[in-house]
Amino acid sequence: MEAAASEPRLEFGKMEFGCEHYRRRCKIRAPCCGEVFGCRHCHNEATAKTDRHELPRHDVKKVICLVCDTEQPAAKVCSNCGVNMGEYYCDVCKFYDDITEKQQFHCDDCGICRVGGRENYFHCQKCGSCYINDLRDRHLCVENSMKHQCPICCEYLFDSLRETRILDCGHTMHFECFHEMLQHNQYTCPICYKSAINMTSKWRNLDDEVSATIMPEDYRYKVWIFCNDCHETSEIYFHVLGHKCCNCESYNTRTTGAPATQSAL
Repeated sequence: MEAAASEPRLEFGKMEFGCEHYRRRCKIRAPCCGEVFGCRHCHNEATAKTDRHELPRHDVKKVICLVCDTEQPAAKVCSNCGVNMGEYYCDVCKFYDDITEKQQFHCDDCGICRVGGRENYFHCQKCGSCYINDLRDRHLCVENSMKHQCPICCEYLFDSLRETRILDCGHTMHFECFHEMLQHNQYTCPICYKSAINMTSKWRNLDDEVSATIMPEDYRYKVWIFCNDCHETSEIYFHVLGHKCCNCESYNTRTTGAPATQSAL
């Protein structure tokens, strides 16, 4: 009887408390400044415009139950009133969340909690982050590719709450930043300048435009180009619409000087 009675108590207040970031039944006390916040993101946003400093998730030691207002060491169940302060709780990250449909899990290699279900992700040791299983053996590894700022909005990607996109070149950015980039007709990675999407159909359309546009005699001269996609150099005829790589047939190229061996001839 006692065990049966305790179960409803654990569920008491579920989904009724929290902040704009998480549904949870506790607040945290930030050890850095001693103030109380809904979560570490609330702390970071509140201090961004004044005494800017960030709260590492693992530093949280004290929480305040929102059901009974008792301050206590971080744990899943309130030591006073017996409610779950979060249906999901990670003792490493001191992370609470009542919305378990997110399928939260802790990755020991990342050192933080992720969402989406452990069975749906793998940790790439070289990239230093968890990727969806569909990308296993199907992505280009870039060392610590997630441990830098998004090249568009400059938010740190590794523990960002927003969805990320892994480009064909292996570099990463926010999914929404990626689509905004495409809307502005920017189709290359901002970091390495390789094509960010499959451009084959666009290159073939450009082939037709180049063939239909005859250059005046004064502009029929050769230039050296460097291909941002395959990193090969080619010598081709100048054209105002673009220069096609002789190796991979990409138009993602730029003019360059002749190769050193060519210049010495």
